Amino acid sequence: MSWRSQGASIRVDEQKLPRLFVSFLRLGLTAFGGPAMVAYIQDLAVKKNEWVSDESFRHGVAVCQSIPGATAMQVAAYVGLRASGPLGALATYVGFGLPAFLLMVAMAAFYGSAHDLAAVVSAFKGLQVIVVALVANATLGFGRTSIRKWQDGLLALGAAAFLVLRGSPIMAILASALLGLILYRESGLRAEVKGKTDNVALLKNLGAPLFLVSALLAVLLALYFWDRKLFDLSALMLKVDLFAFGGGYASVPLMLHEVVGARHWMDSKTFMDGIALGQVTPGPIVITATFVGYLIAGLPGALVGTVSIFTPSLVILMAVVPYFDRLQGNPFFQRGLRGALVSFVGLLLAVTIQFTLAIHWDVYQILIVAVAFLALRFKVDILWVVLVGAVVSVLIL
Repeated sequence: MSWRSQGASIRVDEQKLPRLFVSFLRLGLTAFGGPAMVAYIQDLAVKKNEWVSDESFRHGVAVCQSIPGATAMQVAAYVGLRASGPLGALATYVGFGLPAFLLMVAMAAFYGSAHDLAAVVSAFKGLQVIVVALVANATLGFGRTSIRKWQDGLLALGAAAFLVLRGSPIMAILASALLGLILYRESGLRAEVKGKTDNVALLKNLGAPLFLVSALLAVLLALYFWDRKLFDLSALMLKVDLFAFGGGYASVPLMLHEVVGARHWMDSKTFMDGIALGQVTPGPIVITATFVGYLIAGLPGALVGTVSIFTPSLVILMAVVPYFDRLQGNPFFQRGLRGALVSFVGLLLAVTIQFTLAIHWDVYQILIVAVAFLALRFKVDILWVVLVGAVVSVLIL
């Protein structure tokens, strides 16, 4: 059995599947820090097990940074895809994300039953403040790597203003991508043709993604007739993942708009609590979808929300990997992608403003957010920032 990638046939060794799953399950137990986990995945996949070459791994990171989804999750799936085809991608994807899902379900259940207790209220009051620092730090990080020219600043500020004025973040992303085609036309990008298209290989490579899409559509149809709320939750999370270019944090503005602003399933502070819990669990910040799903519809909601927030990006990864060189060489793709990525700086800025306005500030909270922000800028691990912040909040708030 083989799977063709970048013009080369890869032997699919199904005996690797259990080892891939267990290896990434173990790694997922300590997968704190989001994109920082890419280095650990590289060590596991390239140095320890030689599942992929260093060159192939670097190529995979470039792919994952150019398509929607949480970067670390996508890189895990890429390793599985290269090592053992589509089933390998599924094994590493599920293994890497499973610990975060199980822990978030447990935390969401605890939150639902204990969030009115005095100590818990104090802890989350402080954690909401730390979420402001987390998002502000992500905004600054995105901005430092993305804002290089006046066109970048214009698109970012336009996206921020649009979201503050209650516009749809998806519309902001699409508009920024289209404007990128115009604003970056003088960027010197040129089309690069890489190899010939093999139509037979194309159809073979699309087999697994098409199967997943068909299964997803069947599940959506079943949910539509079985439970309309679960259907709405699934459709929402699918949409969020489809437009979450730039990593896990890119999902925050989209999810906030849909869950809090458009559907009013919870208020901003509860959503911020979900983000905070997402930072004390291993795995990407998009695991907040599990928290949202659990609060809306219990365990079925948590499962539906989680599967829906991760499936589209996995499908896209499987479909894109064999043809990424050709796609990357297209100047229109590069301009549109740059516009979309820059827009997330503005969207995260708008979310920072919205989260800041949702809090009734006092002196202690201002001190906590300032210290948390400085700690993040000095590269203190997010997990420690959140845990220490929670303890301090219980003591002083």
